[in-house]
Amino acid sequence: HLLVRRPPAATALLMACGMGGSLLFPGAFAGIDPTQNPVVWELAAELVVIIVLFATGLRVDQLGGWRRWLPTIRLLVITMPLTIAAVALLGWGLAGMTVGGAILLGAVLAPTDPVLAGDLQIGPPLEGKEHPVRFALTTEAGLNDGLAFPFVYLALYVASQGTDPAQWLAEWFAWDVLYRIVVGAVLGVCIGWLLGRILAVPAWNTVVASGPGVLALAGVFLAYGIVELAEGYGFIAAFVAGLACRRAEARHRFHQHLHAFASSIEHAITAVLLVLLGSVMPSLWPYLDWSHTIIGFGLILVIRPMAGMLGLVGSSLSLKERSVVAIYGVRGIGSLYYLGYASTHVEFIDEGPLWALVAFTIFASTVIHGLTATATVEVLDREYAENEGSEPDVDPR
Repeated sequence: HLLVRRPPAATALLMACGMGGSLLFPGAFAGIDPTQNPVVWELAAELVVIIVLFATGLRVDQLGGWRRWLPTIRLLVITMPLTIAAVALLGWGLAGMTVGGAILLGAVLAPTDPVLAGDLQIGPPLEGKEHPVRFALTTEAGLNDGLAFPFVYLALYVASQGTDPAQWLAEWFAWDVLYRIVVGAVLGVCIGWLLGRILAVPAWNTVVASGPGVLALAGVFLAYGIVELAEGYGFIAAFVAGLACRRAEARHRFHQHLHAFASSIEHAITAVLLVLLGSVMPSLWPYLDWSHTIIGFGLILVIRPMAGMLGLVGSSLSLKERSVVAIYGVRGIGSLYYLGYASTHVEFIDEGPLWALVAFTIFASTVIHGLTATATVEVLDREYAENEGSEPDVDPR
């Protein structure tokens, strides 16, 4: 910040600092090698993701109608499966991965990240900045972290039971697709609505005036924990609980307090996690080859933009807006969680290359997207303000 006028790509710098520390002190980070100890990465990434998903749900000022959500739906239903399929094909055909490992690679790298894409998302509660591009990227990142889970389970089925769909297709679709998604969404809405009513609505409630921000953690842990016990998707529950909690009293300033606390916790843990990820990258370099580089850059520069444009065909967004949404599919912390989760449940032959490729792709994404995102959304915000006039103030209580 002292040396450059614009904010630097902080995520890339944090990872670079970790790499530098690892090179200066070889062996100091051997205990957190993800190929040997993936559970550390699974738990750390899980904590970050559920906090940021809840905070992301709290950000949304106006839900709007289905037309506002149409770009998000297209990104989830069309763009994400296309991305998974393309990456899996490259992993299998180009990198020589097993079928299960290739499907896992596609599932791990498909979700866009709500943690590292803050500059591209809508603003905090009551602050506006709900440009259609920001709204689409925010809601996509809020939901696709959970909706990638069925494909992770698909990879686990293939790795453990083989490629014959007759062995696992019915169970996978009924349990891992239908049941888990419905439970995550329904319980997330119920818990979030109840939490919002308790915290913000009663006139006699002193929590609004004096309640600690740690209530945000209590809320997200409650929603996530109950849904996980019911074997639903906790990531979906965390996001929709934030949305539902906000709807109980959408214009209340208390949501800003909850969001600010959750964001502070998220930023602190994320910073540590990124430094540690950078520190283990040198130990993963031996697994990295030219095919992984092609897959990583191909995902960021070709696959996601093309799949995004295809998914948004026919949407209400302009060509320029569709291009921005398609290009800025930031990869990040959610990928670490999914890979850590899969590694602790099934032993993959391709585990080392998978970790190396995911770490490389996250670093490349933070550099490419981090250096250009701020300038891009500033242009869109100016155009949006000129076309729509100044954003209306939200009447807080």
